Amino acid sequence: MTGQVNAPTPFRDPPGGRKAVAVWSIGVAVYFVAVIFRTSLGVAGLEAADRFHVNASALSTFSLLQLLVYAGMQVPVGLMVDRLGTKRVLTLGAVLFTAGQIGFALSPTYGMVLAARALLGCGDAMTFISVLRLGTRWFPARRGPLMAQLAGLVGMAGNLVSTLVLAPVLHGVGWVPAFAGSAVAGLLVLVPLTLFLRDHPEGHEPPPAPPGGGGFVRRQIRDSWREPGTRLGLWVHFTTQFPAMVFLLLWGMPFLVEDQGLARTTAAGLLTLVVASNMGFGLVYGQLIGRRQSARIPLALGTVAVTALLWASVLAYPGAHAPMWLLVTLCTVLGTCGPASMIGFDFARPANPAERQGTASGITNMGGFLASMTTLLAVGLLLDATGDNYRIAFSSVFAVELLGLTQILRLRPQALTRERTRLAAAPAASGTPSESPRPAPA
Repeated sequence: MTGQVNAPTPFRDPPGGRKAVAVWSIGVAVYFVAVIFRTSLGVAGLEAADRFHVNASALSTFSLLQLLVYAGMQVPVGLMVDRLGTKRVLTLGAVLFTAGQIGFALSPTYGMVLAARALLGCGDAMTFISVLRLGTRWFPARRGPLMAQLAGLVGMAGNLVSTLVLAPVLHGVGWVPAFAGSAVAGLLVLVPLTLFLRDHPEGHEPPPAPPGGGGFVRRQIRDSWREPGTRLGLWVHFTTQFPAMVFLLLWGMPFLVEDQGLARTTAAGLLTLVVASNMGFGLVYGQLIGRRQSARIPLALGTVAVTALLWASVLAYPGAHAPMWLLVTLCTVLGTCGPASMIGFDFARPANPAERQGTASGITNMGGFLASMTTLLAVGLLLDATGDNYRIAFSSVFAVELLGLTQILRLRPQALTRERTRLAAAPAASGTPSESPRPAPA
C-alpha cells in the first residue's frame, strides 16, 4: 500500500504498577487454564485412539477441529474485544472452554467428543487476544514485547501442567475423573475474573468505539489487513509456531513412543523439555526485542532455520532410532518456536492504532494455528497412507515452513519501511515525543 501514512490515534501510555500486574495476572490465569484444556489431548492421544476406536487420521481430527474453530474465531474475537472489552470476552471464553472440557470428559461417542473439542476451542480462542489487550491497556508501550512473551510463558506453564500433572492423573484414575476433575480449574478462575478484572486503568479509557454494524466490522478488518505489518505478523506467527504446537498438541508422544521406541515416561520428559525450553527462551526473546527491535527478523528467521535443521537431522538419521542427544537437542530447539511466534505481534502492534489492536492481534494469531491445522492433518493422512512412516509424515513440516518463509521475505521491506515512517509521523501528530521504542532497520 502506498500513499500518505496516517499516525495512529494518540493516547497516553498507561502507568503500569502493582495494580496493573494484579489485573493482568487474572487474565493470564484464565489463559493458563485454557492452555491446560487445549493441550490435554496431547498427553492422551493414544488413550483417545483406544477409547473411541479411531485411526491416525480420525485422531488428528480432534485437534484439527479444535484448531479450526480457534483460528476461525480469531478475527471475530478481535472485533469483540475492540467492541465489548476484555472482561466480557474473557468471561464468555472461560464459560465455554470449561463446558467443553466437561463435555470432553463425559462424551461417550466420537461425534460427541468432537463437538466438545469444538466448544473448548471456541472458548480458548477468546483468551489470548484478550490477554494481549490487557497488556496494551495496563502497561506502557515499551513493555509490550515483554508482556506478550510473559503471557506466552504462562501459557506454556499450562502445557507443563498437562504433561506433568494431567498425564499421570489420567493413567492413575482414568479418563472421566481426570478430565472432569480438571474442569474445576475453569470454575475457579471465573471468580476473580468476574469480581476484580477491569478493562483499563481509570483515566485511560480507549477512544469511543465507532458505530457498530457491518460497516464497523468491514472497516476494522480492511484497515488492519491493509497494514503490511499486520500481514507480516501473521506470516511470522504462521512460520514459527506450528512445529512445536504439532509436536505438543498431538503427534509428539506417538512419534517418540511408536517411532523412536522410547518409554512413555521418557517421552513425557522430552515433551516437558520442550515446554521448559519455551519458558526459558521466552524471557530471553522478550528482553532482546524490548531492547532492540532490530532483533525481530533475525530471531524469527534464525528460529525457522534451526528448527528445520534439527528436524532434518532427526528424520534423516541413518539408524532405526535417533540417538537421545539428538532428540534432546530437537526438543530444546522446539522450545524456541513459541517465543519466536510472539514476534508476529510486535510487527502488528505498531502498525495499528489503539482502537484496532484486538482485530490486528486476531489476524496475526490466526497464522500459527492455520499452519498447525495444515500440518496436523498432513501428518495424520501421511501416516495412514504410508503405514505409519513418521519420517515421511513429519517431512510435511518443511513444506509449510518454506511457504511461510517466502511470505516473510516478501513482506519484510514494505512493513519495516512503513513502520519507520509511521513512528516518525506519530510525534508530530500528537505534539509530544513518542515513548515507544523506535525500531531500527531489521
